[in-house]
Amino acid sequence: MAHFRIERRTPLPAGETWRRLTDWPRHGAQVPLSGVTVRPAGPTRVGTVVVVRTGVGRAGFDDPMEVVRWDPPADDTSAGGNPGVCRLEKRGSVVLGWAEIEVRPRDGGSEVVWCEEARLRGLPRLFDPPTAWSGRLLFGRVVDALLKD
Repeated sequence: MAHFRIERRTPLPAGETWRRLTDWPRHGAQVPLSGVTVRPAGPTRVGTVVVVRTGVGRAGFDDPMEVVRWDPPADDTSAGGNPGVCRLEKRGSVVLGWAEIEVRPRDGGSEVVWCEEARLRGLPRLFDPPTAWSGRLLFGRVVDALLKD
């Protein structure tokens, strides 16, 4: 599996950073030819399924991810506050693996660590390095855009 890690610091408080990074429909707006649906509607919790649709019309695929851990940050005000952690397990027929988003208060703002392990079904391990590189590039841009708005 291709593993990658993205780290960012932002002046935003941890709660606002968390809200932006877990606003799933906004993710779709950052990635060309994709859209996001969330089931069930309403606040995210363990068991929520986030489905990213990539492609145009029938020429595409779904990347369903189930939230298996949902712990929002406990304290926005101090560097010692508990981090927020969201873990998603990829449950699709094309993309396998997991993603974990951690947000912690840090020096008057917050720090983000996004780790992901992904594999495209049927793609040999030989392609793990370019998959990790492209994932780091794509999701780094998504994180930057979500934190910028």
